[in-house]
Amino acid sequence: MDIDIGISEEKREAIASGLCRLLADEYTLYLKTHNFHWNVTGPMFTTLHQMFEEHYTEAATAVDEVAERIRTLGERAPGSYQEFSALATVKEETQQVEATEMVRQLVKDHETVAKVAREVFKVADEAADESSADLLTQRMQLHEKTAWMLRSLLD
Repeated sequence: MDIDIGISEEKREAIASGLCRLLADEYTLYLKTHNFHWNVTGPMFTTLHQMFEEHYTEAATAVDEVAERIRTLGERAPGSYQEFSALATVKEETQQVEATEMVRQLVKDHETVAKVAREVFKVADEAADESSADLLTQRMQLHEKTAWMLRSLLD
């Protein structure tokens, strides 16, 4: 069935393609944050353990929202580690790292996801896709704020 929401198929595909990249980064960041939540140690344990739980809980909701927007645009949302690995800019951490290194990595990762959202926003904005643009704006705001809060722990 044709999708007639006022955005051409070509533009919907371009937006969805960008959202797939965002979804891969959001999911990889979710997994990485969960990993750090489980494995953080040291004097900042309680603070970081709780903070990381708040972050990955929010991320779980976000990945669903991004995936549902991709589907709304008529495209298939990626949903496997293999697909996410191919699309993601955020890199996994497979080694045990110190708490401050966890925070450093997450600052960089939140900034990366904000930049990806900003890139995709341009595509959505040019297509007058206010729904995707709104979602992307919310993601940028959250990731920029989270990066700032994490950065503050390193001062």
